[in-house]
Amino acid sequence: MSTTLFDKVWDSHVVRKIKDGPDVLFIDRHLIHEVTSPVAFLGLKSRNNTVLFSERTFATADHNTPTINQHLPVEDPLSANQLKALEENSAEYGISHWGLGHQKNGIVHVVGPENGITLPGATIVCGDSHTSTHGAFGAIAFGIGTSEVEMVLSSQCIMQPKPKKMRINITGELGFGVTPKDVALFIISKLTTSGATGYFVEYAGDVFKQMTMEGRMTVCNLSIEMGARGGIIAPDEKTFEYIKDRLYTPKGAAWDKAMVYWKTLTTDADAVFDKELTFDGSDIEPMITYGTNPGMGTGISQNIPKAEDVEGGVATYKKSLDYMGFAEGDIMIGKPVDYVFIGSCTNGRIEDFRAFASIVKGRKKADSITAWLVPGSHVVEAAIKEEGLLDIFTAAGFVLREPGCSACLAMNDDKVPAGKVAVSTSNRNFEGRQGPGSRTLLASPLVAAATAVTGVVTDPRTLLKS
Repeated sequence: MSTTLFDKVWDSHVVRKIKDGPDVLFIDRHLIHEVTSPVAFLGLKSRNNTVLFSERTFATADHNTPTINQHLPVEDPLSANQLKALEENSAEYGISHWGLGHQKNGIVHVVGPENGITLPGATIVCGDSHTSTHGAFGAIAFGIGTSEVEMVLSSQCIMQPKPKKMRINITGELGFGVTPKDVALFIISKLTTSGATGYFVEYAGDVFKQMTMEGRMTVCNLSIEMGARGGIIAPDEKTFEYIKDRLYTPKGAAWDKAMVYWKTLTTDADAVFDKELTFDGSDIEPMITYGTNPGMGTGISQNIPKAEDVEGGVATYKKSLDYMGFAEGDIMIGKPVDYVFIGSCTNGRIEDFRAFASIVKGRKKADSITAWLVPGSHVVEAAIKEEGLLDIFTAAGFVLREPGCSACLAMNDDKVPAGKVAVSTSNRNFEGRQGPGSRTLLASPLVAAATAVTGVVTDPRTLLKS
């Protein structure tokens, strides 16, 4: 029987099938951070349970960590308590812990792949919705709630209904200045934020094959923003080359054995999906959002659509535009911007900073712009310095901050003030997502860079050298 990549990985991890209920799924890797784990550990202790396989759990501090002066005590008492709890719980149960100051510290979905924790064919969970990032390696990865974090800690299993399967194909090639972030925002604009609800999405086609692993991570990261349970891309030689010799990857004979299995992780030619969509890569241009959810996006050269041309209620649509200070028919190019943020688990990797540098090199940050450049990990931070990108940023008037989730979600000091407009390389643009009253435009690192040096929304293709 022909099967999909998703079926192969899921079915091989089913411990028990519950009649008319969910599957009991074994979890290979469990990632935890300071926000969703403290209550789970309290539950563990109240039931006199322990962590079943501590070697399969990995802890890092990221969500509410400061991105400056990390060598100093954290001032916010709630954040400080959560960070302390993560450290103490990890020590008590023998869990690897990468706290502030640790050379391996960073955003959970950045440090996982960096250290070979993320592997093809694995099941990976974390108390964070953007766990879907790890699907770029041919893994089944999804976010879970706090009670489920406790379940995985104590049993290394989770109860989950098996999602339906969707395949999204993008054929051809991407145009000049179009990035994986644009591909993801394009798909979400077509499907809306609920278009993939109930599905696990496999990305296929020439465009995804041509992407780097970091580009694939960006796409899978944003799967959740169209309602999907997660996204997955079949592993290939790029995948194997990326993970080889990393800290937690198999070595020697174990690597050879793993490769035999990993090479089977493809969708059979005649496998059937519950839903299948195909787009042409040449139809995608640099994207930008204009509303208050990631599905409200458009090509940067296009006008904001009329209410009657989009799905959903007219009143809700207009309310969103009112919040943003925009109007139907507005063109996005030239809109004034106050803040630019590059970072997050979506675009906080070295390739993102290389892209940002490709535009700001030889230019100056606009005086009206406050810019936050936040690497996704200390590994990324080190690469920025080693490759000379920091020199480019400094010459252009930018300051590099320390690793963390930063302005993605306003759970730390990096908050965009009320009424201010931010071009952000993160993943969500809900009302107040980056700070109470803040207004967010999601975009790629190239759009962010072009905006940072002009002070207004700018098509990066006008500044890039072809």
